[in-house]
Amino acid sequence: MAIDPAPFRGVLPLPVSSLRAALPVLGNPANRGRAVPLTYEQFRFSFANAVPEEEARALFEEFAVPTPGAPLFQAAFANLNPWTEVKVDTDNPERGPLLIVSGEKDNTVPWAIANASFKQQKDNPGVTEIVELPGRGHSLTIDHGWRDVAQTTLEFVKRFA
Repeated sequence: MAIDPAPFRGVLPLPVSSLRAALPVLGNPANRGRAVPLTYEQFRFSFANAVPEEEARALFEEFAVPTPGAPLFQAAFANLNPWTEVKVDTDNPERGPLLIVSGEKDNTVPWAIANASFKQQKDNPGVTEIVELPGRGHSLTIDHGWRDVAQTTLEFVKRFA
């Protein structure tokens, strides 16, 4: 499974919402080597934009942790760095079935990024599928609708187990 997959080398779209979501970290090059806490407003935009205010606040209180800078910088510059750590062997014949899951309202990893990841993977000899969950944001594995994500992925796994 790839749930809201971070972009890797070869994934070119860079939507404005993704840039805005990453700006608290990417806005300062010194953040590459440290963890950056998000404010509630930043968390709301990046993770909890598709849930009611009360749930967003509860998610922030329970799940907000400082964001490590290194992975965001690696993903942001993957297409500019020939030695990037953020590369995927999309032709690997040993790769098993892959389901890419995206939330329709995800600001951090919107459909453009998830679909570009799918397009990079779809020529692999293994099964590659993508699904967009309606009305869902980036918090789709931790918010009230997590069972829908679990059910979607379980159905996929059962087809290939």
